[in-house]
Amino acid sequence: MTAVVLATACAVVYGTADFLGGLATKRSQVFAVVALSQLAGLAFVLALLPVLPGSFSPGALLWGMSAGLAGAAGLVLFYWALANGVMSVVAPATATMSAAVPVAYGLAVGERPEPVALAGVVVAITAVLLVSRDPSAGASRSTLAPLLAALVSGAGFGGFFILLSHAPQGTGLWPLLGARVASITVVVLLALATRRALRPGRGSLRVIAAAGVLDMAANVLYLFAAQQGLLSLVAVLVSLYPASTLVLARYVLGERLHPVQIAGVVAALVAVGLIATA
Repeated sequence: MTAVVLATACAVVYGTADFLGGLATKRSQVFAVVALSQLAGLAFVLALLPVLPGSFSPGALLWGMSAGLAGAAGLVLFYWALANGVMSVVAPATATMSAAVPVAYGLAVGERPEPVALAGVVVAITAVLLVSRDPSAGASRSTLAPLLAALVSGAGFGGFFILLSHAPQGTGLWPLLGARVASITVVVLLALATRRALRPGRGSLRVIAAAGVLDMAANVLYLFAAQQGLLSLVAVLVSLYPASTLVLARYVLGERLHPVQIAGVVAALVAVGLIATA
């Protein structure tokens, strides 16, 4: 039950971080938002290291850095797919793959959740697919390349979950430190190579910093959840984060939710309930 609570809280915090990141990109370039939010997350995890101590080990850093590289690759491909494809195709493909890959991996290595929990996994993946849909987006730019990039991007995010779950027990937040150092390095190098400005837009720095801190807080929750529960269940619960982003967009910005997205939010709640009762 503890792992379910942590994973569900992680999804809520991830969704809130994405919501704030989306607000920030209205005033700043994407690379500036990503790089600066990651730096804020790095500062946050450095502040937490003395509070949530763990034993340093090279293995913890290496697993964390591997996870960070997978996550950074997924992020770059995701933004490329959004820029060159259709959001209503790219977003659900990425989100569904990021949920499906850890589930498949967990089952492959011998995890055997209870039947009711497996039913919850199926409902959860369906929920991710539904809440990520945007029926109002056009389909004129839909091509095979962005779809493939979206699928690989989702696999990168799923890889982040898998690799981070392999961090040795008792190493505290050292894996997350390694992950953030690796991802920041990749993002900054790409920004420099493509000559993208990293200066935030006026009035957006606080929002960017809040997004980065919440993203790292979600990573902390995921790390603890993965250490206490089955990867095939924890990762799929975490992947429900688009539901909280949608709810915030509805009640903070007044955005209209489409019926298919409302159905996805309901399915997400059902999935959490099923997995929690297992």
